[in-house]
Amino acid sequence: MSAERPPEKRRFTTPQGFLLAGSFLITLGSFAVLPYMSVLLHQRLGLGLGTVGSVLAVASLIQFAGGVVAGPVAARIGLRRSMLLALTLRTAGFAAFVPGLTSPVLAIGALLLVSAGAALYLPANKAYLVDGSPDADRPRLLSASSSAFNAGMALGPPAAAPLVMGSPGVLFTCVAGLFALVGVGHAFLPREEGRPERAASQEPSPGERRSGLSPFLVTVVSVYAFMFFQHYLALYAVPRTSAGFYGVVLMGYAALLVIAQPLLAEWIAALSYPAALRWGFGAMAAGMAAIAGGGYTGIAVGGALLCVGEIVLFLKNDLEALARSSAPPATVFGRQRLAAGIGAFASGVVGGQLYAAAESAGSARAFWVVVCLQCLLLPVLLMYGGRRTARGRSEPRAETASELRS
Repeated sequence: MSAERPPEKRRFTTPQGFLLAGSFLITLGSFAVLPYMSVLLHQRLGLGLGTVGSVLAVASLIQFAGGVVAGPVAARIGLRRSMLLALTLRTAGFAAFVPGLTSPVLAIGALLLVSAGAALYLPANKAYLVDGSPDADRPRLLSASSSAFNAGMALGPPAAAPLVMGSPGVLFTCVAGLFALVGVGHAFLPREEGRPERAASQEPSPGERRSGLSPFLVTVVSVYAFMFFQHYLALYAVPRTSAGFYGVVLMGYAALLVIAQPLLAEWIAALSYPAALRWGFGAMAAGMAAIAGGGYTGIAVGGALLCVGEIVLFLKNDLEALARSSAPPATVFGRQRLAAGIGAFASGVVGGQLYAAAESAGSARAFWVVVCLQCLLLPVLLMYGGRRTARGRSEPRAETASELRS
């Protein structure tokens, strides 16, 4: 008697494989330049630090909040054309940096052009990746996309380090050429298949109905909590260990993200939303506590735990946002980008005040303790609010049903 074979996992299609490779190359090129932008604007072009901070803040706002434009643009011209338009903007922006190395106005304009291209490209890229694919494939596709982006982020800065100050013109020319080549490849992608969107009235699973959690709000809070680690770990870790050790932690963090997220994708997809919040915020809280302990071991372990928290929360938030919305995927991912921008902005504002207060009190470790407590309390507040929302939605339905029966 023959035993049933388990269903084989689908391989990536040729367009999906190209998009994943392109995601790596695009992020590699972007992060060969963008992490050094403050140095170039300040030291090369002589802009004051206050001006540099304002320019980078505006660029970040465009890159994140501008994601909401991706949905309407994609609805009008299509996902493939949206990506081509975005890559054209980014190619022009990086090319404009070459003459911009002697002109602050051109350099700032080039940076804003690159940011606008990123705002348009990322939601369309993810939407094209999942377009026409069954829901069961979404965790695998989105986790692979995240791994490709993170690999590029990890390798971009060290790849550009030899050129960024000595020969920045060569660097920008190479990056512009890379984006142009990737853009040409996008022109040969087939038009998106399209798929019928889930009707807004379709009933989600019982667990989703009970949770009542808003993926937009959860994303805001997730990014808010995570960005304390992203913004302030260097300020805390380098004086207590070394710059070299901090670099190793970042490289290990990136490697863990690239490897672990695809491996955990199906498990994360199977979690209920409240369970994902407990796992994700719990890992973040434990990571913040480990960092507060200080030392090489505490910082390394804390980074690994924060990585797990990021993997669980960020992937689950995207999956939930797709599952709960009847809007096109490009619109959904654009809203998620906006939520991430709001969370990052709030974290930057609150974190600066908290870290300054902790240093004034003579204990930077207190900053990480306070952040740890936030990671423990925030999911409780989210789930409490979710339960109230779910009750508020169910009670009118019960009243309406009784009226119909009477």
